[in-house]
Amino acid sequence: MKLGISTFVTDESARADVLAKAVEDRGFDALFVAEHSHIPVSRETPYPSGGEMARAYYRALDPFVALTAAAAATTTLKLGTGIALLIQRDVLHTAKSVASLDLLSGGRFLFGVGVGWNREEMRNHGTDPSTRGALLDEQIQALRTLWTNDEAEFHGVHVDFDPVFQWPKPEREVPVYIGGNSTAALDRAKRLEAGWLPNALRDPEAAAAQVAQAGSVPVTATSAPPDPALLDAYAEAGAERVTLGLPATSEGDTLRRLDALAALVPRVS
Repeated sequence: MKLGISTFVTDESARADVLAKAVEDRGFDALFVAEHSHIPVSRETPYPSGGEMARAYYRALDPFVALTAAAAATTTLKLGTGIALLIQRDVLHTAKSVASLDLLSGGRFLFGVGVGWNREEMRNHGTDPSTRGALLDEQIQALRTLWTNDEAEFHGVHVDFDPVFQWPKPEREVPVYIGGNSTAALDRAKRLEAGWLPNALRDPEAAAAQVAQAGSVPVTATSAPPDPALLDAYAEAGAERVTLGLPATSEGDTLRRLDALAALVPRVS
């Protein structure tokens, strides 16, 4: 099993290039960064974790810009979105952003996507929350068409375009991971032959059951606490990767936290 880091990159946190090099130098396999284009002031949709929302949610850098800086500072580190809110993005622009990042990084990009939870944020992008699942399905299929075909076209209910030329193409077939702990997210991963990117559970027995539920779908469980017993359970269950949660804090604090978390890397390598 591989061990990575999940975090936000913000204007107040460690720079993306500094963070990525530190993550790679300490032996971690991957860095996943979160996305929110904005957070509506109304806060009509409850924060899923309860309590007060962290500042990082509304100060996050664009993940593709952050990961490009991360790619330039590293050589082997996998670079992931955890998650990109694809349903709030234009599919043609996103296809180009993903392909460009994968090409520039030498084929190191992992594309974590999801339907999101903040309904007001979706609506501000013109996305209907009630059809976001169907939209995501079509977007993923359309992206794969754009990445593989010289003349790409797609005709769906929510995504529709006539034949187009678009380059660059990715360095290789981009691994797509479906974010979310729900049955619907896992079913989507199975249906679209993608990986699964659920939040890590806290109980070792539940973690093993989570991986077993996925069957042959590759599982990267994200934002886990630094619990050796939990990591052992995920490894024994056959998870592809677990990422440890890292707060978006200052450079000095980030490096100290990474030093402590790095002690767990040999345990799963």
